[in-house]
Amino acid sequence: MPSPPLKLLSSMATRELLVELAAQYQRITACVVSTEAAGGVEVAKRVQAGEPVDVVVLSSTAIDKLIAEGRLSAGSRVDLVRSGVAIAVPAGAPRPDVTSEAAVRRAVLEARTLSYSTGPSGVYLEKLFERWGIRGEIKSRIVVAPPGVPVGSLVAEGKAQLGFQQLSELKNLAGIEVLGPLPPEIQTITVFSGGIGTATRDADAARALLSFLASPGVAAAKQRHGMEAA
Repeated sequence: MPSPPLKLLSSMATRELLVELAAQYQRITACVVSTEAAGGVEVAKRVQAGEPVDVVVLSSTAIDKLIAEGRLSAGSRVDLVRSGVAIAVPAGAPRPDVTSEAAVRRAVLEARTLSYSTGPSGVYLEKLFERWGIRGEIKSRIVVAPPGVPVGSLVAEGKAQLGFQQLSELKNLAGIEVLGPLPPEIQTITVFSGGIGTATRDADAARALLSFLASPGVAAAKQRHGMEAA
């Protein structure tokens, strides 16, 4: 009798990459992996509530927190990818300069509406806008994407003139143009890691999957999806 599928739960930033890698892993090993993605905050809450899961992929800080809470196995964290933030505008819209910190600040101030996520990049941007002293000025123009809703979809629909999110989430969306990554002086890198659920039915299989997701042979796929191997 075949083993039940491994359940892999992740945030949206790594969704497309993990779908591709899960299919590749299944072809190689015949081990079926069921992938599901949601907003990072929602995923963490589901795991905290005791939802049975074999592997969880979230930001490294979220994985560490779930390990500390006993929801993921101690010592099971494996760093998978490094992901930076990019900026997008609606397709065909004017393309503001975003090649320096001053240029990005100017573009933010000039945008009628802007959007970012509730994930790590959104938390970082709020602090950045605060440091620039403009958060109060732009507050009424910010359209925060609900958990699980890509910022790029709000940009494509014209609800946001400027969108900030992980490059992996903006890269392949229709209706938008990616201007580029945040310039180096204000770029923020999120490490996404995997951990093994304490209630997994097959810890060895979960460990084998995590090892595959971190292996050098899948580095090219990570690059295609706008991320780097961790």
